[in-house]
Amino acid sequence: MAQNGNNPPTTPALAPTDHSLMQGDEINSLIYFIRGVHVMLDSDLAALYGIETKRLKEQVRRNANRFPIDFMFELTKEEAVVSRSQFATLNEGRDSSRPQFATLNTGRGSNIKYLPYAFTENGVAMLSSVLRTSTAIEVNIRIMRAFTAARQFFTANQHFFQRLSSIEYRQIQTDQRLDEVFRRLDAGVQPQQGIFFDGQVFEAYTFASDLIRSAKQSVILIDNYVDDTVLTLLDKRDKDVTAQIYTKAITQQLALDIRKHNAQFAPITVNVFDKAHDRFLCIDNTVYHLGASLKDLGRRWFAFSKMEMPATELTSKII
Repeated sequence: MAQNGNNPPTTPALAPTDHSLMQGDEINSLIYFIRGVHVMLDSDLAALYGIETKRLKEQVRRNANRFPIDFMFELTKEEAVVSRSQFATLNEGRDSSRPQFATLNTGRGSNIKYLPYAFTENGVAMLSSVLRTSTAIEVNIRIMRAFTAARQFFTANQHFFQRLSSIEYRQIQTDQRLDEVFRRLDAGVQPQQGIFFDGQVFEAYTFASDLIRSAKQSVILIDNYVDDTVLTLLDKRDKDVTAQIYTKAITQQLALDIRKHNAQFAPITVNVFDKAHDRFLCIDNTVYHLGASLKDLGRRWFAFSKMEMPATELTSKII
């Protein structure tokens, strides 16, 4: 049937999906606390309304004057990463085996192609007038009730959320600093300093490996706690790069490991030196101070720093 030229076209009604039939407590898990307000993301709302996210965004763009900044805003990349890790469930009347955190991939190299839109309670209310479907009206009633419940829950647990936000912010800062460390290593620029936290075993291992690979002439390790894993790590150097270890004692097991290693791979010289308390890694003529033994990197918090002194000055003190 042709549209009446005097009347604006209306959005055709769509059959509700399973998402649109979600109960209030399930909708609660889709509400996040961002920039000091409770919001819902465009993809979650589209699923509830039974339409594609692209379709929802089209309707919003056509009615942009109805969605000021306090109704809707676009997330930054950092906000998009942490939004899925925020605690966003009332926890009452739900299956206790269900997770209370919905996570988004936040590892290194994660990529968010399209930044989502976040709708405040007012923005969600406006959506029902823009979409103009029976499903939208019915779903919006449930969403409004969920927003009310979320506010009550947040008020009762405000200190918890403030602490969680602080932890997430610090984690983002840490990830950014580590990304900068790896970027510099990839570019052949030696990093100046940094901190690794407990559990970052592989990242710390990769950091040490890349440092050793960057050596052009020699690698010297001063570390009182050495085992066969350190020998394996030093093997990541180029074949023409020499390797020496200074440690406080050579146990029978370590001596055996050294003999077996040197019988097959480029030799590593191990010497007894008991005057050092800290750990040092010399890459050519650059000295790094390590807050943990090379074999234990990432198991606990440790810092590293590039020292403003040549390696020759340090090694000349070894007698």
